[in-house]
Amino acid sequence: MKKLFTLLLMAAFVSAAVFAGGAKEESAVVSTDGSTSMEKVILSLAEVFEEEEGITVTYNPTGSSSGIAAALEGRADIGLSSRALKDSEKDAGLTETILALDGIAMIVNNENTVSDLTLDQVASIYKGEITNWSEVGGADGEIVLIGREAGSGTRDGFETISGTAESCKYNQELTSTGAVITAVASNPNAIGYASLASVEDNVKALKVNGVAASEETVKSGAYVVQRPFVLATRTDAQLSASAQKFFDYITSSDASQVILEAGAVPLN
Repeated sequence: MKKLFTLLLMAAFVSAAVFAGGAKEESAVVSTDGSTSMEKVILSLAEVFEEEEGITVTYNPTGSSSGIAAALEGRADIGLSSRALKDSEKDAGLTETILALDGIAMIVNNENTVSDLTLDQVASIYKGEITNWSEVGGADGEIVLIGREAGSGTRDGFETISGTAESCKYNQELTSTGAVITAVASNPNAIGYASLASVEDNVKALKVNGVAASEETVKSGAYVVQRPFVLATRTDAQLSASAQKFFDYITSSDASQVILEAGAVPLN
């Protein structure tokens, strides 16, 4: 009887160990979901974190509004938004933590001779009041307006800053930062907006009000077309141990250089 009891106790111990091992493995995954503009930043942070901690971080580029919903509904540990949370989203049960600042670059084709626009000119272009590049010092050519889809954090940020909400006359509304950049790069008359962190040499970033978008001008506020990169988490629920560890790392000064090298402006 004693031997049977010992065997049962050992079996229970082994089962508990297996279960614990399975739980540990399951918890060692952190899910993030949301802003496509934050892709370079979040993947750079995830890569360093995974190497140091051995914890996998997943990223689902669905757009800011979808990421916010995923966090609220518990489908993601951390929602990613390239706009500030609305009061209604906070009231619904989300907490906003600003990870970094990002300039929204106004981009044109590399062949475009225009290099500087005022914010008022940008607004007039997107509202359809200025329709030809020759009206702002460029070559003759009808302006093609490229923007993001409704619900995009980049679109919300751009339209809020430029005062063009509900009045933009888009020719194309695209579903990712990369798609906007590709469209502008392939059309000499196009203009678009994209996260500064994502802009490369295939397009030209314009100065706005005479100021180029850079780390220094975004942080100082001199470059006016900028917005926050936000982490959205549930107010009434604790993150898993792995998710909390990732959250603590990316919001610490240890992550600042990684954020900077990814093209955004860290707050620490």
